[in-house]
Amino acid sequence: MHILILPDGSLRCVYAEAIDLNQLGSPAIQRASPVEPDANGAWHADLGPVSGPVLGPFAQRSDALRAEADWLELYWLAPP
Repeated sequence: MHILILPDGSLRCVYAEAIDLNQLGSPAIQRASPVEPDANGAWHADLGPVSGPVLGPFAQRSDALRAEADWLELYWLAPP
C-alpha cells in the first residue's frame, strides 16, 4: 500500500485494509471513479473525478477495477 503525503499534510492512498487508516487521523474515503457496465455489458472505469481518463472496455468488472487501481498507483499517487 502506497501513501502519498501532500504538501498540505493530507494523505492520499488507494484504500486497502493493510493498515488501519484511523491511526492516521479521520479518513475521508471515496471512490476515485465509477466502475460501471455499458449497454453492451462491457465495463468502464471513469477516472474523471481525479482528472483521469475513461478506461475500458473490459469484459469483466474485476479487470476494470484492476485497471483503475493500476492507473491510480501510477498517476494519482505520483508525487506532485
